[in-house]
Amino acid sequence: MRLLRTVVGAVGLALFFGSVMEAQDAPAQKPAEPGQNGAGGAAVAVTLKRSIERALQNSKEIKVPKIQASVADHAAQITKAQFMPNLYAGSGAGYTNGIPETPGGRAPSVFNVTYTEQVFNEPLRGQAKELTEQAKAQKIALQDARNTVITRTAMAYLELGKVRHSLELLRKGQESADKILQVTQEREGQGFELPVKVTEAQLTKAQIVQRILHLEGREDELEVFLKYQLGLPEVQEIEVTPEELPGEAQQAGDNLIAAALTSNTGLKLAESDVRAREFRLKGERRGYFPTLELVSVYSVLAKFNNYSEFFNHFQRNNYNAGIDVRVPIFSAQIRANIGLAQVNLDAAKANLSNKRAELSSDVRQKTRKVRETDAAKEVARLELQLAQQNVTVLQAQFGEGKLNLRDMEKARLEENDKWMAYLDASFQKQQAQLDLLKTAGQLDKVWQ
Repeated sequence: MRLLRTVVGAVGLALFFGSVMEAQDAPAQKPAEPGQNGAGGAAVAVTLKRSIERALQNSKEIKVPKIQASVADHAAQITKAQFMPNLYAGSGAGYTNGIPETPGGRAPSVFNVTYTEQVFNEPLRGQAKELTEQAKAQKIALQDARNTVITRTAMAYLELGKVRHSLELLRKGQESADKILQVTQEREGQGFELPVKVTEAQLTKAQIVQRILHLEGREDELEVFLKYQLGLPEVQEIEVTPEELPGEAQQAGDNLIAAALTSNTGLKLAESDVRAREFRLKGERRGYFPTLELVSVYSVLAKFNNYSEFFNHFQRNNYNAGIDVRVPIFSAQIRANIGLAQVNLDAAKANLSNKRAELSSDVRQKTRKVRETDAAKEVARLELQLAQQNVTVLQAQFGEGKLNLRDMEKARLEENDKWMAYLDASFQKQQAQLDLLKTAGQLDKVWQ
């Protein structure tokens, strides 16, 4: 019976490993839509791609950048509006004693209409272009927030799958540890083992229990985070499947360096900042040009403001239209504005230069990290394969009576450890790939 249980256990583990490998290659089945089963219903199976799609739809982390982008758009429109027709109506009625005048310099009027439109004002136009470029930068920041959501969701999904698989292995290992402890205690009672062996067996079991508790806590954290990202109720159970990243994630380092120089959000933000500062400097330098504004005023005056006492002729309805031209002769403010704009542009260009140098180095470093983790994964795979082959040999010896149960269970514990090491190595490679893709600005293209 022991031989039969041993063989069945080995076959089951091999089938499980095979099913994981098949799941990576087989096309994913269409998952049930989250929320269809209701709160507390059956677990909902979601794929990695579907999780990312739902996270982008429901994540709160994207809402703030969206609002900031909208604010930047409206701020740019405020300055642009001065180059469009602006019509105002109002009243300046009031009591006067002496020459009729108001604090604004215009005559008191019962009713007035004012029209203004900037035609030529280069400093103001430079500010408008700067604000427009800053609004574009906020859209780049929004894309960066999307990339962050994709990365965090994908990492949480993949880690949850790894943690659950590890828990299955540890619970099987706990059974083996129980058997080892039981056999050791029996042999110690019969005088064939020293007490130190019992303590070693107890320590092995306690370490497995500790790891189980740690991973159960991590599983709970990842579940809560994924439910929050996907917009699922807290009581809804979710199922994840072991997955590899799409094939598009496997790209050569040289290709990623070129892609990063055109798609990295940090670099694009720095380039946008340079363009915005250039617009501002260009506008400030043209501050010595004349400014031209269209103006028009219509006003209805009243006799109770004593116009007839100070002017030769009173006219109730008055209309004025023309242009307001200003030619700067000497302006210390313009010179100061140019100096400030130049310093800001120099700082933006220095930041852009640093970003480019850092980005190229960063992509190379993260490409090497992917290769290192890939090599570590291959080592872990071979160690797992070796442990599985060792278990097969020991099972045959156990069936022939050449090996005791305790040594057989120790071999299974070692195989479980190699399994977990392989899962860790696989996840570390996936983490390195996601980090590299985020730096290169290729996350969206991978999951298109």
